[in-house]
Amino acid sequence: MKKIGLFIGLIMLLTQCKFSEESASMVIPEAEITKLKPNLRYGIDLDRYDPEEKTIARNDTFGDILYDLGFNYADAFDIITAIDDNVKINSLRYGKPYTIFYTKDSLRLPEYFVYHPNVESYTRIKLRDSLYGKTITKPIQTYVMQASGIIENSLYQSMLNNGLSEILAYYLSDVYAWTIDFTRLQKGDRFKVIYTEKFVDDSLSIGIENIKAAYFEHQGNPIYAFEFESDAEKGIQDYFDQNAKNLRRAFLKAPVQFSRISSRYNLRRRIAYYGYKIRPHLGTDYAAPIGTPILATANGTVVKSSYTRGNGNYVTLKHNATYSTQYLHMQRRKVKVGQFVKQGDVIGWIGMTGNTSGPHVCYRFWKNGRQVDPFKQKLPEAEPLSDSLKVRYFNQIMPLKYDLDCILFENETPQSITKLSNLNANIDGITQKKSFGP
Repeated sequence: MKKIGLFIGLIMLLTQCKFSEESASMVIPEAEITKLKPNLRYGIDLDRYDPEEKTIARNDTFGDILYDLGFNYADAFDIITAIDDNVKINSLRYGKPYTIFYTKDSLRLPEYFVYHPNVESYTRIKLRDSLYGKTITKPIQTYVMQASGIIENSLYQSMLNNGLSEILAYYLSDVYAWTIDFTRLQKGDRFKVIYTEKFVDDSLSIGIENIKAAYFEHQGNPIYAFEFESDAEKGIQDYFDQNAKNLRRAFLKAPVQFSRISSRYNLRRRIAYYGYKIRPHLGTDYAAPIGTPILATANGTVVKSSYTRGNGNYVTLKHNATYSTQYLHMQRRKVKVGQFVKQGDVIGWIGMTGNTSGPHVCYRFWKNGRQVDPFKQKLPEAEPLSDSLKVRYFNQIMPLKYDLDCILFENETPQSITKLSNLNANIDGITQKKSFGP
């Protein structure tokens, strides 16, 4: 399998993608005077203390932990009283980690307690001498990241197989949900993406924030996507292509993410169970594991949310005077009749209720009161970008498109690569981390 190439930072081609004169003139001194940094963990010097990692036991309290460490009732009371104004340590969560720091001497006394239930903050408590407690929130940095890849099977599986976050697959599929059917990706389809990700300790990821720009080549057709605020008053963010065309459509391509089509709309389908008689299939079946969320493919009002012997649990949405959709065989329904739902809202979960031989959702599509194949319909597009915003849009996407075009796929080799370490820049107020390597 071809690996997805992960590029963290920007790889510049000397022939096409060059550093600015300002950045290229920056050099790192051959020798600098460096100070020895103390060996710290949670702000505590490891040259003086031995850490011991533990986890909160069921029904454990801070007082219980102090007693187990050898503190008597009076000492424990003094510690809790001393820190009460600064930290709240009365809601320790079962299974969460904490660390005891012992002195490196013959007595080996516990001197610090550090509770660190998540990667973003910790609470440090001094247990002896000058008693104190303090909660420290680690600084969170947002970096602009880059990735590229060539599809062998599915986008989701390709991400997992090559060390990329599966969340990036969901974000990318959301960007192209209206223009690409991810159940029909072909071997050789490929993508590039520029996205922002949050880190603590400069290396530990706490999640992807958003996609700034992307390129997806599907069946030989290249589709760019650039994030842009199309309505500042309402705070609406949409994705547009290189010609300022909105990628969003009135309907999603599919009601389930990362599923496969197990049966298509077919008016002349023959089934062995019925003696190969013609039994028209007026829906499109998307197979997925039980419990997979089913999404409303467009804004609409719930006109049916019920159960029948054949359909099982099902939901029908009326989108306007022209279009309606229906979702069958749900495990459970999430919506009620009369409820308004937005495109992408979860309306139920994949199940096997009704007449079905496996877990899937049968997606049915009506146009002007007649069931049709949604893949053969010319569906309406979302509102286009106004002419008054196009100048600002093209100015905004110019550097992003330049950066996208500079990202290499695995099978592309630059004539030369320039490498520059420890270089930081600011793009739109977000720190961009430039480093190189796979």
